[in-house]
Amino acid sequence: MKSKKDMSAIATSILKVFASNPLLPLNFKQVSSRLGITDRGSKEMIKNHLQSMAEDEIINEIERGKYKLNPKYITNNALPAHYVVGTVDMKQTGKAYVLCDEGGEDVYINMNNTNHALNGDRVKVYLFPQRKKRKREGQIVEILQRAKTSFVGIVQKHGKFAFLVCDSSSMPVDIFLDINELQGAKDGDKALVEITDWPQNANNPFGRVVKVLGRPGENDVEMQSILSEFDFPLFFPEQVEKEAEQIPLELPQDEVAKRRDFRPVTTFTIDPADAKDFDDALSFRRLPNGNVEVGVHIADVSYYVRENTALNEEAYRRATSVYLVDRTIPMLPEKLCNGVCSLRQDEDKFAFSAVFEMNDKAEVVNEWFGKTVIRSDRRFSYEQAQQVIETNSGDCCDEILSLWALAEQMRKRRFRAGAINFESIEVKFHLDENAKPIGVYLKESKEANWLIEEFMLLANRQVAAHIGKAKVKSQAKTFVYRVHDEPNKEKLEVFKDFVGKLGYNLNDKTRSSLTKSFNKLFEQISGKGEETMINMIALRTMSKAFYSCDNIGHYGLGFPYYTHFTSPIRRYPDVMVHRLLERYLDNKPSVDKEVFEQRCEHCSNMEKKAADAERASVKFKQAEYLSDKIGQEFVGTISGVSKWGVYVMLDESKCEGLVPMRDINDDFYVLDEDNFRLVGKTSGKIYQIGMPVKIKIVSVDLFKKQMNFTFVREEQE
Repeated sequence: MKSKKDMSAIATSILKVFASNPLLPLNFKQVSSRLGITDRGSKEMIKNHLQSMAEDEIINEIERGKYKLNPKYITNNALPAHYVVGTVDMKQTGKAYVLCDEGGEDVYINMNNTNHALNGDRVKVYLFPQRKKRKREGQIVEILQRAKTSFVGIVQKHGKFAFLVCDSSSMPVDIFLDINELQGAKDGDKALVEITDWPQNANNPFGRVVKVLGRPGENDVEMQSILSEFDFPLFFPEQVEKEAEQIPLELPQDEVAKRRDFRPVTTFTIDPADAKDFDDALSFRRLPNGNVEVGVHIADVSYYVRENTALNEEAYRRATSVYLVDRTIPMLPEKLCNGVCSLRQDEDKFAFSAVFEMNDKAEVVNEWFGKTVIRSDRRFSYEQAQQVIETNSGDCCDEILSLWALAEQMRKRRFRAGAINFESIEVKFHLDENAKPIGVYLKESKEANWLIEEFMLLANRQVAAHIGKAKVKSQAKTFVYRVHDEPNKEKLEVFKDFVGKLGYNLNDKTRSSLTKSFNKLFEQISGKGEETMINMIALRTMSKAFYSCDNIGHYGLGFPYYTHFTSPIRRYPDVMVHRLLERYLDNKPSVDKEVFEQRCEHCSNMEKKAADAERASVKFKQAEYLSDKIGQEFVGTISGVSKWGVYVMLDESKCEGLVPMRDINDDFYVLDEDNFRLVGKTSGKIYQIGMPVKIKIVSVDLFKKQMNFTFVREEQE
């Protein structure tokens, strides 16, 4: 899409016409009239400009010769005061909230006023006159942009017609299907369906079956369902595979000659035991002056994935690899991610490297960035590297121990400087040959993990600072940063109140006192029943990290400059960073900020979708793990209370289920939202967040990924 500075004066004037009529379709005659143009020649020029602006996606041609402003350009500033624009947050009941572009209070939408809008849609809302002390309420009057039109669910036949009952809890209606257009889907099959029409007077949208996925409950069917639900492709287009196959495995010698050669230097990778793609390697050597040289070598994906190719377009579209419980959906075809680009042992590879001279205090004395050729001497798993650290023996012992000594100092210094020590809980499964979960465990980080983490953080930080630290602000070049804003004050106050009720203190007077309080809290809860729950809620309290060309620093890490440079095989932003760094090292001019900001937004959105898909696959496997344990008892911790009941997270497996309110029948319980608890009206009995409980598994709904529990009474214990 063109930036406004690239637009002609005429195109800018046309854009202003559409901006002042953001929801009105206009043809070239109507635009000409609003601009005061009357002669035929000028009108023809307006017509040509409209076509050009439509090609650049500034306006959309909704029917032949009629155009509307692209919804991306519609803002609340372009609407009357009693209208707002925002994004729909749809609830299972059919009611919704609209999150306004302008920020501020969400707008409540009654289920009768949603006007066929669905979750994630961008909409125009008419605001009802606000009553005192009541929330804002309104009616959706126009859908500006659909978030999605394809849904996954189960086909249910009813005589001469059928419906798709959608998997997603945010889809409040079923989709009507013509019985003759089911593409072979049988009653009870899972299918991917596309909405084709939704007449104004119809309660349900009409759709068509795009793909029959298979029988519910089968592992491949459920994993494909998750990918389809989140719009991730199941295969690469033919042209992309063709381009990948044409890439030679051997390194061109003329390119090798242009690069700094690190093949004689001791180099190794440290990754999970089951890893197939190796993004990063470390090299280590001692220098004559007593310092050491550490090379952080990153797969040179941008050498192979060139702009204006099908490979690049597909990588950008996907933006990230997706890691489901039993499979990876890669951003790049296998030949690249597991072959040509991967820094495999005993193979010469192209890399983009950040090389640091460091003293014995782990301070960077000198740094160099550039293209290299490397050769990994040894592939370590995290467990193998950990054994070297713990036993002081093994391959590359001196190198690994020296690197850990540096990493340990950097880690301690980072936390002293204000980094927050978040420990995200990662649930893993032992799977049998049919991908059925037979055990659950938590991923554990030790010194070997921290060693790699610190040097990846160092490379990301120094690359960002190298470009971002312009002596004169006007000379700053457009770059892709990984940014993280400070936490929302309201969310922080709720979290502070929450942990206070559990006996913990949080001091948020200054940033320094807050980060110290967070780290002290994590130390205090370590090993306790409420540890997982508090860690999860703490993460939700913080703002989400995202990609942007506007650098605001990274709050959680405490870095003023930070980017993603170290994982280009699985993240497209890293590919952009490589290209920009190479461009600026060659002293080329800055790129168009608006273009890269749009790319950042796309990559941030795709990252969120991938995380949602990964969570869905974990929830399915957790439900599957408990499906054959109906009637068994487990120990857990209360993780939430609501009017629906009590949520309990099982201590061992971290599976979360609901004890429905209707099943807690020993008393009438009142929800005390301020204190995160239920209180028995007669007995005074309390169910509070963080409380240890024993439960029995009552039922498991695999398709909804939901588990129902019941409390085991004390007298039964």
